[in-house]
Amino acid sequence: MKCLAIADLFITKDMMVQGLKKLVEAGIDVTVREWIHENLEQLQKDNLTIEYGGSEVVELPDSLLEDIETFDIVITQFAPINTKLILAASNLKLIGVLRGGTENVNEALAKDRNIEVINTPGRNARSVAEFTVGLILSEIRNIARSHASLKQGKWRKDFPNGAFVPELEERTIGLIGFGNIGQLVGRFLNGFDARIIFYDPYYKGQNDFEQVDLNTLLAQSDVVSMHGRLTEETKDMIRYQHFQQMKNTAIIVNTARSGLIKEDDLIQALQNNEIAGAAIDTFDHEPLGDNSPFLQLDNVTITSHMAGSTNDAFRNTPKKLAERLLEWDKKKS
Repeated sequence: MKCLAIADLFITKDMMVQGLKKLVEAGIDVTVREWIHENLEQLQKDNLTIEYGGSEVVELPDSLLEDIETFDIVITQFAPINTKLILAASNLKLIGVLRGGTENVNEALAKDRNIEVINTPGRNARSVAEFTVGLILSEIRNIARSHASLKQGKWRKDFPNGAFVPELEERTIGLIGFGNIGQLVGRFLNGFDARIIFYDPYYKGQNDFEQVDLNTLLAQSDVVSMHGRLTEETKDMIRYQHFQQMKNTAIIVNTARSGLIKEDDLIQALQNNEIAGAAIDTFDHEPLGDNSPFLQLDNVTITSHMAGSTNDAFRNTPKKLAERLLEWDKKKS
């Protein structure tokens, strides 16, 4: 059995080789090729284009498709598995995706050709969850604003939320989406003695936190944190009217997908002080342009789409997928 693994600047060739060792030990012939970009920004740009437009909007170089018809398995992180690749890969039986979603795979065509698609849910859950907690603290305690002012030689003590800077104890944290990341954020913040509530119409499990409807969550939360997957159903699920439902001392945090919140409405709500602030890691257009309204707001903490980008998350993901792939191979045989 032959496997083609497509590395990139986040999951490098060395990481892929090390992470897929179990496949080699199991007798699978693994070839690693690189999807080349000049820098991380270019890779992220292609990734966002694919997330919004689907697997067909970015072409792969022909060098990645060389002798593609000989491979039984293709593993990718961000590289699109599109019509051209799938039709050319006449022997393809499995597509492995090194991420929580499968937005970069033409799943409809794969299904038509009886090609199974597996992914790695929760692969960077801890990195995103830890970053989320960091953003919450940075925004409510003015950590980033104080840092930026000191770098400019200003000893700043006056902030937009100066009249009500909170501690997290007994504050209500509302999680929108309660998958791997949302659950971890809840566990972490429970250690601050905060009250955790969540909204997720698809969650049916048992846990120690209170499941509520969206309107209740928005009205009661001191911190609203986004952890849903971006779908047609969830796109722009938080709009201006939702900010009006929130406390004017509350903040909203987004380390998931920018499309979950209507960005123009968020900016307007911050400008009008409908809410106290926001901490945002994902944006509709990346990198932010020089004229972005976010750069003019004093009640936001903004970061450059880095919540899931830890070396541990990238290095461990191929190992996790290799284990799932071997389970698939065992069941098949």
